[in-house]
Amino acid sequence: MSDIPETGRRSHDSILKTTTTWGARLALLTLITLLAAGLSFADGKKHKLSKDLDGLKGGHNGAAVDVIIQFNQAPTEAHHQKVHDKGGVLKRKLDVIKGAHYSVPVESLQKLADDPDVVYISPNRPVSGNSSSTPKLDYAPETVNAPWAWQNLSLDGTGVGVAIVDSGIYPVGDLYWYNPLTGAYGLRIVYSQGFVPGTTDTSDYYGHGTHVAGIVASAGWFSWGNHYTHTFKGVAPNANLINLRALDENGAGTDSSVIAAIQTAISLKSAYNIRVINLSLGRQVYESYTLDPLCQAVEAAWKAGIVVVAAAGNQGRNDSADTDGYGTIAAPGNDPYVITVGAMKTANTPTRSDDTIASYSSKGPTPFDQVVKPDLVAPGNQMVSLLSPNSHLPQTYSAVNVYLPEYVAKTTKSTASTNYMRLSGTSMAAPVVSGAAALLVQQNPNLTPDQVKARLMKTASKNFPVNSTVTDPTTGITYTDYYDIFTVGAGYLDIAAALSNNDLADAPAVSPSAVFDPTTQSVYLVTGTSVVWGTDGVWDTSVVWGTNVFVNGTSVVWGSSVCWGSSTSDGFSVVWGTGVDWGDTTNQTTSTALSVMIGGEK
Repeated sequence: MSDIPETGRRSHDSILKTTTTWGARLALLTLITLLAAGLSFADGKKHKLSKDLDGLKGGHNGAAVDVIIQFNQAPTEAHHQKVHDKGGVLKRKLDVIKGAHYSVPVESLQKLADDPDVVYISPNRPVSGNSSSTPKLDYAPETVNAPWAWQNLSLDGTGVGVAIVDSGIYPVGDLYWYNPLTGAYGLRIVYSQGFVPGTTDTSDYYGHGTHVAGIVASAGWFSWGNHYTHTFKGVAPNANLINLRALDENGAGTDSSVIAAIQTAISLKSAYNIRVINLSLGRQVYESYTLDPLCQAVEAAWKAGIVVVAAAGNQGRNDSADTDGYGTIAAPGNDPYVITVGAMKTANTPTRSDDTIASYSSKGPTPFDQVVKPDLVAPGNQMVSLLSPNSHLPQTYSAVNVYLPEYVAKTTKSTASTNYMRLSGTSMAAPVVSGAAALLVQQNPNLTPDQVKARLMKTASKNFPVNSTVTDPTTGITYTDYYDIFTVGAGYLDIAAALSNNDLADAPAVSPSAVFDPTTQSVYLVTGTSVVWGTDGVWDTSVVWGTNVFVNGTSVVWGSSVCWGSSTSDGFSVVWGTGVDWGDTTNQTTSTALSVMIGGEK
């Protein structure tokens, strides 16, 4: 479980100004009632069955449901036998979260929940990846100053293992290393394993995982040289890749498959020096991160010494709950340990001054726990990276095509590239940060995950416009984004600044929470005494998130005159109450936060 102190034991500590008033003051009694409802629901002692299972209990039609059961210890054969005695079938052991994946009769749910050894039961929920496109070049490495690391420090990820939990990785040419002095070459995918039920195949039939892997570690061989105008190179182009396939040919998977992949990454940490796990996937948040099995798995990896990077989600335009996209962070990006990444647009230039947030990038705070997310933002829109041959995405969506004149000099052939494609989303932003983490670990192998996270957040650029707008050409709807803490986190990734910094966090770098104070009707950023933020001048919240985000120089995040979305109590309640109800829970595969989207923003 989490080491984060309970909200009631936390001390008030910082941040955020917004220059725009969104809505009117809400009734104090309404807020207190909603907050109380949220805290009650998140109390694992009162609810051992997740909300989406609670309605099924008591059924007697013989139907079975796939669930993940978490116990108060790693389950023994006796625990498995007790589930079996109630009609359950063990499908996969998940000791990393002190649990397992079972198929159990619906009528046995309540009996299993009554077992004192059982901590929590949730469905084996679907997860998925994300993507998009249009004909523009991306300048992701240049924008985040990755070439500075290559040229000035000779850092390229050598020796660092990055686990890609995704739809698999196809061994394309740009993922080979080459030594020009000896002529030797080899594949940098050093290990592969599949977790998709019914197959052991680890290739990428969807196309998402190969694209993500390229953002981390493509060498760019097929776009390098005098005949090319742009080289599509990964952030850590010589890192080793560990291919853990958890998503199928349609980009869909389940909690148990992802957890099993994370569990394997932990077990292989020493053998392959796995220091980073990239999770460009996710789903809706259904309960507190302290109970969510996917979150518990990423925490286990973090505590094992592996930096976990997760996509924030692509629900930033979702106003179905009257929140203007706030409160839509996906799991496991809602966990306070991991580095959660939102997506920026590079404006097709290598400079940062014209970059803006992608309106689809999900915003915090997280449902149930009100954790401040995302932690960082990085380029994620119109990202050109590797194409997996014969995979689903390039065959189905012409919008992903990259054409030869875009990067090949002196050619007029409007032919689609067979090596690269273009996707957009926070799934593309996450591997930029994973590559940055690999560079930091190569520079200093002794860095802990908390030290990597704290340094990346502290050195992130804090220079943003007050707001930005984009109009969807299809719908004509204009979206306005404000650069508050729940939209851009601690700022825009800057690899050069991170590598030039020597500060070492000496405490956990868990993301803080935002808490409503009924006496002032204001929202405050809060941290605990056992975490790094606010402990001294080096890690003071004003340093990490920037002095320009304070409200009148106080620790108030947002005052009583500011709320999310509309002025209706409904909009505020989903953020501060029992969680955001976005997506269609009857079709969880398509309602996941990182569902594929084709067509990035201009």
